[in-house]
Amino acid sequence: MIAQLKLNNFMGFNELSVDFSPGINVIIGENGTGKTHLLKAAYGLCSSGKFFKDKTDAAKDDLEAAITKKMLRLFMPLDDKLGKMHHVGAEETAKLDAHLLHKNTIDNRVITTFFNNSKSLAIHGNTHCEEYLEEPVFIPTKEVLSFMKGFNSLYERYELSFDQTYQDVCLLLDLPAVRAEILHPKSKWAMAEIEKICKGRFVFYGGGKVTFKTENTEYSANAMAEGFRKAGMLSRLLETGVIQPGVSGPLFWDEPETNMNPKLMEILVQILLELARDGQQIILATHDYVLLKWFNLRMNKAKDDHVRFHVLYRDVQSSEIKIASTDDYLEIERNPITEAFNNLTIAHAKLRLEGEPK
Repeated sequence: MIAQLKLNNFMGFNELSVDFSPGINVIIGENGTGKTHLLKAAYGLCSSGKFFKDKTDAAKDDLEAAITKKMLRLFMPLDDKLGKMHHVGAEETAKLDAHLLHKNTIDNRVITTFFNNSKSLAIHGNTHCEEYLEEPVFIPTKEVLSFMKGFNSLYERYELSFDQTYQDVCLLLDLPAVRAEILHPKSKWAMAEIEKICKGRFVFYGGGKVTFKTENTEYSANAMAEGFRKAGMLSRLLETGVIQPGVSGPLFWDEPETNMNPKLMEILVQILLELARDGQQIILATHDYVLLKWFNLRMNKAKDDHVRFHVLYRDVQSSEIKIASTDDYLEIERNPITEAFNNLTIAHAKLRLEGEPK
């Protein structure tokens, strides 16, 4: 679990600090305020535990090179230069600082820094990161089931215009399914719910080959609606045990609503809430009013639901990106999603009045 993330002079952020809920975190904000960058920064640092675990005897230079490669592939800066991720105009060092909790007991801290001319990230203050074994999962905006076949080999060989979240999730989706008796009960329930709304299930044959099977026939995954393919990704990640409440690392999901019919939002929110109730930390970014509102309506404090809303906004005076967090939906300020919805409602009422006979 990631408890806190601090960013200094990184990408569009001058200085930013966010405390994450151990349950569900919903990040909102206008375009250009850095929602995806925030998710990727947190994901990249959470992934560092794997480097320390796999290379416990590696030299510090090797670990720094591995984390640098990860960050470059996640953010894809101009000319593939680390310095291009340094905040424009900043004179001080860029710094990424994450507090990671292992089993809610061991406090790990990952701190990395770099400057304009840095060739690699420098690691500072590492504390027991090799003990942080919970690997994170990142579901990117675009679904991948339609182009999984051959994608991993192409990604390693050619310069594709996809950041590494796409390769990461493709590799996880292609893992074999875990034994049914090992699956978490909530995972089985969620998979059944997804199969119900899709009226069938996605079948993974390995090597990126994916089909969709109903009781009577089998189709290419490409024949299915993109919203169903996105739901299918979540189901498969549960089926492989990559997402396992109380065991796996944070689930990052960038705009889960993309190309998904609003009718699917309620069950998606219910699934995420159920997973969080059993210990799955979830951090997502959204532009969707329906998704945001369902979290407000479906969260149940009696079941210890903890949904925290984080709003990224640009300060009028300094033009710097700031963040405001609240556990109460009604206390969200500078909410561009609600503002847009309210403006639409007002405009609709005005047009109706103008159209009425005088």
